[in-house]
Amino acid sequence: MKKTATTGVPRRIFLGAAITAAGLALSGCGGGSSPSAGGNVELNFVYWGDSNRAKMTDAAIKIFEEKNPGITVKSEYQDSGPYADKLATRFAGGNPPDVLNMANRSLLEYAQRGTLADLKSLPEIDLANIPATIQSRGEVDGKLYGLATGVTTIGMVVNKTITDQAGVTIPDDKTWSWEDYAKFATEVTQKTGGKIYGAGYDVATETGPILFARQRGEDFYTKDNKLGVSEETIREWFQYSVDLRNAGGYPPAGFFEQIGGSPAQSYLAKGTVASQIIPINNFKGYNEASGGNLVLLRMPGETTGERRGYSADPSMLWSIAAKSKHPKEAAKLLNFLINDADGAVETLTQRGVPINPDVADAIKPKLGKDDTAFVDMVAAIQEDELAPAYVYPKGASVVADTLKQLATEVEFGRITPADAAKTFLEKSNAAINK
Repeated sequence: MKKTATTGVPRRIFLGAAITAAGLALSGCGGGSSPSAGGNVELNFVYWGDSNRAKMTDAAIKIFEEKNPGITVKSEYQDSGPYADKLATRFAGGNPPDVLNMANRSLLEYAQRGTLADLKSLPEIDLANIPATIQSRGEVDGKLYGLATGVTTIGMVVNKTITDQAGVTIPDDKTWSWEDYAKFATEVTQKTGGKIYGAGYDVATETGPILFARQRGEDFYTKDNKLGVSEETIREWFQYSVDLRNAGGYPPAGFFEQIGGSPAQSYLAKGTVASQIIPINNFKGYNEASGGNLVLLRMPGETTGERRGYSADPSMLWSIAAKSKHPKEAAKLLNFLINDADGAVETLTQRGVPINPDVADAIKPKLGKDDTAFVDMVAAIQEDELAPAYVYPKGASVVADTLKQLATEVEFGRITPADAAKTFLEKSNAAINK
């Protein structure tokens, strides 16, 4: 019989800000293990990630298949692509994956359409050790449609090799403001003769303005599934990047190209920017790709704003399709993903700290220096009084797309931050209230 959830959230675990999700090409590369002899059920398992994540996931899936004879898993992954369109096509065509990554911004829409299974109705999924606060991020109308793939958040990483050579001091991330970050980034650019830009973060992904809005006392999305961010805050978010670019701390328009989402493909790894906002569960990958001297920092403004920007807000969840032909076996796979320590030893913190505290404890001795730094930051942030977070409303995908479109227009000076903010609210509210 399925057990009930614990009510408290251990200090070492919380759900962080939204991760930059590149999207999942569901018809992309295969990454599944070979079917075991005599297998009679094949599950389709799709997720977002790069080849390194796929390698680790395959190792975990092999363990699942060994523990569940008769079930084989065909997995698919991609590090970029038209996630929403391909997922919609699969569901609309009556051929949804059995177990999948569901974006936070899409969960409510899919749940209300009846396309996702209520995980509480599947006895194969043991929720006894999953904190209620974590479960709440996947709940819609009292039913559980998604469970966070891991516990993580965003953070700032700075290449200390670059700053040391330039003679620039990295500010104290316990107290720094957005103004401090701008001064730091501009100084790096100036002292490297313009060869390296101090800042290289992504303006167009909603993780930044979500945290920025919380720091200003606003909920980007509200409890009643509305848009809560103000026009002024969106204007300030865009204006900040414009001012930083004009000061020289941020690269000129057109500097960034579509180069892929892996750490090895980043401008941080290329050495052309000194700092970047990342999902901090990827700190190890970025540090290795960048020469091993990155410093992991909290986001600017956390102690200078009205409240903390960090909160319990997952970007990706595990879900099961309501029309899965193998719901029992799919539930076994999802249960494995959240509760099996042997599988977690293979994936470690690739998707964040495991949401089951016992599993998180089990993998900690296996972690290296970089992953330990990430886990310790998660624990330290959780000690703060954090703002609430809510399931994203219907239309959140349109909100994300609108932000990206307008960020490009602002970048090239085709629209002012003020006009962009006004358009953002108009289009976003229209999508959410549709």
